[in-house]
Amino acid sequence: MTYHGVTNSPWLHVPADLAVAMRPRLPAAVAAIAAAVGESSDAGGDKFERDVRTAVQVALDRFLDLAGTDEPALPPRIREVFVALGAAEARESRGPEALLASLRVASRLLLRTATEALAEQRPVSVAEVIDLSDATNAFIDELANACTDGLARQLREQAGEGDRRRRQLADLLLAGGSPPELVREAATGIGWPGVDGVVPVLLPPDQARDARFRFGADGVVAERGRDAVLLLRTGPRADRAALAEALHGRDAVVGPALPWTEVPQAVRLAERAAELTTPGPEPIFVDDHFAALALRGEPGALAVLTAQRLAPLAGLRASQRDAFLITLASWLRHWGSRTAVAAELFVHPQTVSYRLNRLRELLGDDLDDPRVRFELQLVLADR
Repeated sequence: MTYHGVTNSPWLHVPADLAVAMRPRLPAAVAAIAAAVGESSDAGGDKFERDVRTAVQVALDRFLDLAGTDEPALPPRIREVFVALGAAEARESRGPEALLASLRVASRLLLRTATEALAEQRPVSVAEVIDLSDATNAFIDELANACTDGLARQLREQAGEGDRRRRQLADLLLAGGSPPELVREAATGIGWPGVDGVVPVLLPPDQARDARFRFGADGVVAERGRDAVLLLRTGPRADRAALAEALHGRDAVVGPALPWTEVPQAVRLAERAAELTTPGPEPIFVDDHFAALALRGEPGALAVLTAQRLAPLAGLRASQRDAFLITLASWLRHWGSRTAVAAELFVHPQTVSYRLNRLRELLGDDLDDPRVRFELQLVLADR
């Protein structure tokens, strides 16, 4: 037995008569290998089948041409066939697993077909089978490298395009005044089903990469030099409890949840809140500082606070809503004295009781919260 050892060109030791023996069997071999590869993969469709058949035909032709030579396995024009095959898998959002499994199937069938083709012509020695095995394994490895290279290139390209689209959406939201169609198109381009409310989060610049990783599906990040702005679409990951946990220890300032058209205002409120507070391990929520911001003359703070505090009354008729708000303002001024409210408003005490009972149904425990009561006084005084 002749032992050839490890070589960079194992097809140099493939029997020289393999091509003559196998070429008549080539069409059947192509069909058999293509069918087996198709069955082993979850991918389907006419295009996939055509691509696989073309790739198998090119691969077998090349393998037979290599027999008895020390040429490189794949010249550029042939390698690109398999690079393109890997890229196509990435475009279909499939990983390399199915493709590599298919190549392993092809390797086994190639070895079997080559051995059988030679055996029909003459006796085949164990050494020749070993040489054929080494050559087919090495050749399939080259094909796998080309496929994974194509897949990796495509993924890098897609990642770059995805980053560009995310930056575009972040820029549109931060700039304000963007056409709705353009914003919706940009949101769809990164996989968002739509864009409605947005929660801005100010972070230190060195937190930008981590924010992209943590909130990749639900947020976009803009880097502004002095800080990074994470823009989260409203949803479970943007509620207060989830953000308090996710942003612990990150010097974060969380702005109010506002419609996407008001993102610049929400970011400004976060910036003003950051000026008023000292960073700590817990994130700063602008919702806790609206009163302070309003008292410092920040008009956006009072507008948002008014919308939030009076939202439970939005379903009332205008005249009923006004009567309830007048009653609420008087009740807050008189520290809850229904008699004083009735006297001030010239209404019966039972009317006051009815209105206050309805207000308690609408506002709930907020009426017992000193901070909320103070905020209601600010809102009603502005009215």
